[in-house]
Amino acid sequence: MAGAILALLASAFLGVSDFLGGVISRRVALVTVLLLSQVVATLAILPRMLWESPLDNAGPALFWGIVGGVATAVAVSSLFKALAIGTMGVVAPITSLSVLVPVIVGLLGGDQLSWLLGIGLVVAIVGTVLASGPEVRTRTVGHGPKPIILAIVAAIGFGVANLSVALGSAFNVTTTLVSNSLTVLVVYVVAALLLRQVPKAGGSALVGIVAIGLLGFAANLCFAVASTIAPLTVVAVLASLYPVITVLLGWRILGEHLQRIQVLGVIAVFLGVAAIAASTAG
Repeated sequence: MAGAILALLASAFLGVSDFLGGVISRRVALVTVLLLSQVVATLAILPRMLWESPLDNAGPALFWGIVGGVATAVAVSSLFKALAIGTMGVVAPITSLSVLVPVIVGLLGGDQLSWLLGIGLVVAIVGTVLASGPEVRTRTVGHGPKPIILAIVAAIGFGVANLSVALGSAFNVTTTLVSNSLTVLVVYVVAALLLRQVPKAGGSALVGIVAIGLLGFAANLCFAVASTIAPLTVVAVLASLYPVITVLLGWRILGEHLQRIQVLGVIAVFLGVAAIAASTAG
């Protein structure tokens, strides 16, 4: 129960963080949002080294932390860009397909494909097609294939990142999270240097960016701890429900409206993920 609660908290934190990231990236340079928020997240995680030695079982934890960091950098940058240029109500649900990564790894490792898991996979994929189809066919600003492609990239990235954090946390939570966060920071610094952009933000945008960093830190910590006390498949599925929060905020605050077929698609995606959750929990 504790693991499930932590995973759901991770979802809540990520949902709000992603919404803020998408909104702020519409008026502030993406690399600024990514880099400054990651500085905050890194500073927040470093104190963990005061009460848990980062040297215990450091090798595997460091490896998976770096792998997860690269995947996180790709996933977050892709997601924020997709949310900034696309419809949140469509982009966010697609990223919940990140749960397919640990499920596929489990199947390759010998797990059986149950009928419920099979139905969940089919429903989630069909829902993705229904939700994203009208976006891909529309060539107006904020639509088209680019946000959908970026959302799919983000889903894969988050899936790999979550799996890496879980695998590394089995050896050392602190080493995994610190190396993960530092890797993401390094990637963003390199990106800023290559783009020759100096991060600048002030006022409400800066407050929002700080919030993104703190929420991201809290989400990663909850997920890492949850993965050590509950089955990875269950934790990964529950932690992938964050798009629900992003969709609701986009609808309530931004006033986004979806076509009827897109609404059905979004519902199908969440039902499919729920079916996958039920099958893996069993």
